[in-house]
Order: sequence, then C-alpha cells, then structure tokens
Amino acid sequence: MGVVTEKATAPSVLRNVPFLRLWTGTTVSGLAMWALPFVLGLAVLERSITAVELGVVLATRTVGFLVAVPVAGVLADRHSRRNVVFWSCLTGAVMTPVIALGMGRSLVLMAAAAAIVGAGQGGCRPAFQAMVAEVVPESQRQQANAATTVAIRVTTLAAPSLTALAALLVDARALLIITAALWLVAAFVPPKGTRAPDRTTARASFAADFLEGLNEARRHPWLLSGLGALTAMVAFGYSATAVLLPVVSRDRYDTEAVLVAATTAYTLGALAGAALMGRWRPKTPGWAALAGLACYGLVPLALLLPVHWSVLIAVYVLGGVGVELFNIPWFTAVQREVEPGKLARVSSLDFLLSFGLAPVGLAFIAPAIDHFGAGVVLGACAVICFAAPAAAALVPSSRGFTRSS
Repeated sequence: MGVVTEKATAPSVLRNVPFLRLWTGTTVSGLAMWALPFVLGLAVLERSITAVELGVVLATRTVGFLVAVPVAGVLADRHSRRNVVFWSCLTGAVMTPVIALGMGRSLVLMAAAAAIVGAGQGGCRPAFQAMVAEVVPESQRQQANAATTVAIRVTTLAAPSLTALAALLVDARALLIITAALWLVAAFVPPKGTRAPDRTTARASFAADFLEGLNEARRHPWLLSGLGALTAMVAFGYSATAVLLPVVSRDRYDTEAVLVAATTAYTLGALAGAALMGRWRPKTPGWAALAGLACYGLVPLALLLPVHWSVLIAVYVLGGVGVELFNIPWFTAVQREVEPGKLARVSSLDFLLSFGLAPVGLAFIAPAIDHFGAGVVLGACAVICFAAPAAAALVPSSRGFTRSS
C-alpha cells in the first residue's frame, strides 16, 4: 500500500515529474530556511535589530523546529503528507512577514513569529522525506536522495551570497518578504502523494502514535545503531569543530581565510559525495556508509595536530564526502525498510535526535574546553567520531542497512 512499483523504463529520476516537483519544493523551502539567519544578520548591520535580539529570534526558531518535528511525524502518517507540507510551508509564508513587522518594535512579536516559522520548517521535514518513497520507485531512490542532497548543499553555498546580493537592492524587511514568497512556492509546488492515509490511526492518541513510531524504529537494529552513531557525531564532532575551527584558524594560521576555506571545502566535499552516491552501489552499503561517517573523526584530529593548512582543508573535503556517503544510503534504507505508514514518524525521530542534540552539544563544548582544554576535547571528540560508527557496524544488520543482513 502506497509504495511505488519499480519501472525499468525510467532510467533516471530526473525524468520523474512528481519527484522534480518534490525536489523543487524541498530546495525552495531549504533556501528559505537557510536565508533567514543571514537576512536577520543583515538587519543587525542595518541596526534594525540588535545582536541580542538576533540570538533570541534564532533560538526561538530552533525551539519551534524541534517541538514541531515529532508532531509533524505523527500528522504526516495520519493524514496526507502533501497537506502537511502545504500547511507547514504556508505557516512559514504567513509568519515570516510578522518577523519583519516586529523589527524595531517588539522583540516578543519577532520571537513568537520566529518560533512559528521554525515550527513550519520542522513540520515539513518528515513529510518531505516520507514523500520520496511515495513518488519515486525503489530503484531510483538513491538517485533521488542524492539529487536532494546536492540541492541542499548548493543552497547552503548560495544562500549567503544571494542574500548579500539582494541586500544591495533592498533592505532586510523586503528580504523577509521574498523569503515568505519562497515558502509559498514550497507550499504549492510538491505533488500529490500516492499513499492513502490510514484513517484508523487518527483515532489514536498522539502519544500512542508516536510510541508506535518508536516501536517501528526498534524493529530495525541497524537503524537504532546508525542513528546512535550519527547523533554522537553531530553532538560531539560537529559541535567541537564548529566552536574550535575559528579559534584554530586565528591562533594557528593567523588568518580567517582558513575558516572560510574549511567550511567551503566541507560543503564541496559533500557535493562530491552526493554525486558519487548518485551512481555508486556498494556491496555492503551499511558498512560503507558507517565508514564514511567515521571519516569525520579526521576533522577534530586535524584541528588537534599541528598540520599544514592545506592538510586541514583536505580533511574537511574528506569529511564532507564521508558524511554524504552515510546520509544518502541511510535515507534510502529508511525509505525502503520502514513500514510506509510509519515512515514519517521514524524520519521525525531521525531529525529530532540528529538535529536536536546539536544545540546541547554546543552548550557543553565551551565549558568542557574551559575545564579540560581544547586538546583534550578535540581528542575525545575524535575518538567518539571513530568509535561510534565502529560500534554501530558490529550490529549484524548494519552490514546492508536491512533486517536480512
């Protein structure tokens, strides 16, 4: 029920019009999501808001996102995922101009609107992820996930530049209106899915439905172990390197150029990894994915050791490649192995843990550095980034990201 049958006559996912519509919606919503922090940063430069207000608004947006993700997972399994995307993106479109309205007038209004925009962002993520399984045949899903990843990474590179260019013509308030228009496009473009919602689940309590999603995740040992490895890498590896890369760039290399080059290199590496996974089908996809994830452990290691700046940049490229060697087979396996009617809930659990613990990691990294020193923290985080995927690989079903491994 609700799973697209494979068609050998469709060699490329780019010929799949419903997927192209879904891809467009995902890309445009991602551009709107990534542009908002930069637009608000420009508002600080224009003195429309203060740096403190910027921090509050971005924090409430993150809270809204994390609160909405599990709710959206349940709703997207209970109802039409297309409708969940529509109302989530429409929420972002309506509330983004309210942020502009609150500039210079009311921090409370801005923060409340940002929280609701964040909820809209969190609301569409599990539904977008689950819709791939509805509109794309199984044989093309790895291509589809690779194409979506390429769009996300290009958006990450393009959002700051496009925002800066647009700022030459209009102010931050006008840019927020443009961002709202992007949310409208994301609301209307995605296609109608093929899955008929199970109306009986709508009569269950929210908690029961969410627990059902947790039980579905528990049925797949590879999923729990892989999610644990990913969460550990994000909470420790990402957090430590995000805090210490600027410090290392300044103190060791005496230039901010290394900071810019490293972050750009990571994104370019991720693009290369996505391009590779659009074509490569390893014999043991789970082990290959976990090996790719472990590559990120080289990043804190390179920040710890006195390597030449070119080595650090190369390591960031490898880290970006490795992360996508994990992400794309991971998303594809979840879409293949998880019961279709519970896919959005399991996806929401994925987003909640991998993204939700990142702020927690950031909150603890700085005190840990003050107490233990940067070298100890980087060394510990490198060990965790290597050990967590290795431990996950010991689970038998992790070999192929399938219960039959």
